Amino acid sequence: MLETHTIFDEDTTGFKKPVAYRVTDIKEAVRDKNRVNIFINDKYFCSLDISQVVDLHIKIGRELSDEELDSLKRASDFGKFYARALEYALMRPRSKKEIKDYLKRKTLDRKVRIKNQKTGEYQTKVKQGYDESLIEPVLQRLTERGYVDDYRFATTWAENRNASKGTSVKKLRLELQQKGISSQIIDEVLADSGRNDREELRKVISRKAKKYPDEQKLIQYLMRQGFNYSDISEELSIESSSV
Repeated sequence: MLETHTIFDEDTTGFKKPVAYRVTDIKEAVRDKNRVNIFINDKYFCSLDISQVVDLHIKIGRELSDEELDSLKRASDFGKFYARALEYALMRPRSKKEIKDYLKRKTLDRKVRIKNQKTGEYQTKVKQGYDESLIEPVLQRLTERGYVDDYRFATTWAENRNASKGTSVKKLRLELQQKGISSQIIDEVLADSGRNDREELRKVISRKAKKYPDEQKLIQYLMRQGFNYSDISEELSIESSSV
């Protein structure tokens, strides 16, 4: 809950009377041209995305209640949180679990070093994390706009993961499970991927045979990579007979 404080002014009798919360200025943010700074009663209050200003009907001269100020502050925090999450999602394909884990980390308070502009000295301050209640709304917005899609993520992962070097289906399945992908999606993606363990096995043998001249050690390595012992034995027999 945002802490609000009634602002008072003096009337002609000398008694203080409450002053309304009024939007007195809207200025372009210095660091982010897509955001603007909102001033309430001539004091900086928060920043908003330009789209949020339109959606919330924020304009100079508008008077706001305590509840509306709370909503304004929450909208500001949501916009910042969403922007950070979007940057993270766009760096590379991410699963829903990866995004959610990232958002959870961003709710934790952390120490930051800030340079004092007057003295030039650095001070350590605690930067407050985002409100945990914003995680689901941010995740929902990313999902609605197509930035988080577990099926698409799993498909890309299965298509590209060591495609030229070889990876067993078992290893792919484990990797996708660790990324938080559901069993149903994994089954569908692997079935459609066209990846075949025997073909993948040949790639790995071709790449690792020189590193493991001892056949038993090579077999152990291949089994650790998730390949079936019988497939390994057959492929090594074929390799030996072709030499």
